[in-house]
Amino acid sequence: MEFIKPGTHFDFVGKMKIAIGISVALIIISILSVVWHGGLNFGIDFAGGTIIQIKFTQPVPADSIRKTFQGINVTDAIIQEIGTNEIIVRTNHPMTQELKAKTDEAMNKQFGSGNFEIRRIEFVGPKVGKDLTNKAVLAIVFAWIGMLIYISWRFEFRYAVGAILAIIHDTIITIGALSLLNKEFTLTIVAALLTVIGYSINDTIVVFDRIRENRKKDLKRKLADIINASVNETLSRTILTSLTVFLVLVALFFLGGPVIHDFAFALLVGIIIGTYSSIFIASPVVLFFEHLQLSRLKRKK
Repeated sequence: MEFIKPGTHFDFVGKMKIAIGISVALIIISILSVVWHGGLNFGIDFAGGTIIQIKFTQPVPADSIRKTFQGINVTDAIIQEIGTNEIIVRTNHPMTQELKAKTDEAMNKQFGSGNFEIRRIEFVGPKVGKDLTNKAVLAIVFAWIGMLIYISWRFEFRYAVGAILAIIHDTIITIGALSLLNKEFTLTIVAALLTVIGYSINDTIVVFDRIRENRKKDLKRKLADIINASVNETLSRTILTSLTVFLVLVALFFLGGPVIHDFAFALLVGIIIGTYSSIFIASPVVLFFEHLQLSRLKRKK
């Protein structure tokens, strides 16, 4: 199926400077957002503490819930709505049997038995949270390193650098979007980031493979023209694949419920940015290395 008619020629390389400018702006905004918020909004998986998920039979003011927890000396309770009459309470207090009993008693006294349901109680210690943070970072970094080695072997080092810069670009901007909306950074988000990295690199490899094929056909042709032709030839495949995934993610985002909401959001941002970087970031980096190599040869002469 051809979404873009054969013979179509968009000058992607000509728009390279504009695209890089947009990317730099997005990366700066992402970094500033993280700094402005004092870091990422780490979930219980990384920050440690206790999370209590409660479902009420009718709307309940957040202040009323907060006062209930203050009555049992849980003064740092953070209330977050996650659905209709459903909230999550976060606290740094460890969930002991004594605190659980006090919570049940205070809730029954304030809202009445049968008017609420405690659906989930989770506790993660600070050491476990720190260990999970380190492992999450290592998982993403090792994914980058593994891809760098594989692409260097299958193509050339400059292709590998282009691909890695593209997925680092995707990761930073996706994290920035989560930070801008102050969304919780959990293990689920790490899984989404790894999924985005895998999707983005797959899209990039398709373009790189076409560049390599076209270059073998005409060694005298300029690399900029080959890149433009290759991106145009794979454009239908890129748009159709991305659009299909995008529609599925939109359905998950709106219909999947609060549990999968942030995961779907991270993937939505990542897929859009990943498609963009495959076209406007990865290939231009290869072209930059070509120009750098030619400049060095001229200097030697």
